[in-house]
Amino acid sequence: MKKILRVRTGIEKQVEHFLDQVSLSGLIFRQGCEYYLSGKEEDFERKIQEIADCEHVGDDLRRSINEHLYSKTLIPESRGDVMELLENMDSLLDRFKGTLWRFRIELPEICEEFHYDFKQLINASIEANEALVESCRAFFIDISKISSHLHKVSYWESESDKISIRLQESIFSKKDLRLSHRMQQRDFAHSLDKIADRAEDIADKLNIYAIKRSL
Repeated sequence: MKKILRVRTGIEKQVEHFLDQVSLSGLIFRQGCEYYLSGKEEDFERKIQEIADCEHVGDDLRRSINEHLYSKTLIPESRGDVMELLENMDSLLDRFKGTLWRFRIELPEICEEFHYDFKQLINASIEANEALVESCRAFFIDISKISSHLHKVSYWESESDKISIRLQESIFSKKDLRLSHRMQQRDFAHSLDKIADRAEDIADKLNIYAIKRSL
């Protein structure tokens, strides 16, 4: 077993906690979107606050981990890769919060007939995020198992693309809607799809880090 943090230190728990926040933010995001679509305003507002708290904890953990990597001179040969990986994962936290806040600010009118595809698109993006988090855990704990999770990121990114294209085609085929209404729904579908795209981009970089570690 190849373990990037060979010596058990407080940083190992911090990394685990940070990855928990990335996973949790995705789950909060999915539930928040479902509450928005079902018109449960109070529940949606609660998720807005929860995801803001989650992002705050994640930011603090990332900074603390970076400080430990330098002050304790841990894994100098991989420090840059680890810091870049954590920064990229933190960007997913930002994306989840930003997209949920975009719902809060713009209050898009999502036609009920598109709810199912929107929920499918949201789910595909969250599944891609979950697979990426598990890939990161493997990177720190046992690199030999990383490939068993990375391929799932690509699968869910591909599914997200298919659903997004289908959804956007359906939106623009509904001619009784104002063009501005169609464009707004299209933009939200595109924003959700970009979450899975971002997860795949990070997964590609993570694969390179893993290859470097195995050489």
